[in-house]
Amino acid sequence: MKAAFTQAAESEDRPAAQLLRDFMRAYVERQKRKAFEGEARRQSLAVAKRARDPESDEAKSLKELDTLFNEEQLRDEWKA
Repeated sequence: MKAAFTQAAESEDRPAAQLLRDFMRAYVERQKRKAFEGEARRQSLAVAKRARDPESDEAKSLKELDTLFNEEQLRDEWKA
């Protein structure tokens, strides 16, 4: 595996060590992204759970957004 990797790196005129560093950076970035996405999903589910309570701030905010969205749609329909 090492010999094949070294040969592939040489065929692209790139040092094997540099390619390894690039692969490691990309791997770390993917792991960070996965952690970020997991936390975003956890928070989204928590907000959705709170929004099911009609008296919650989340439910009230969603209702306001829905009203604003519907008003915007009506304005767009009148313009068309």
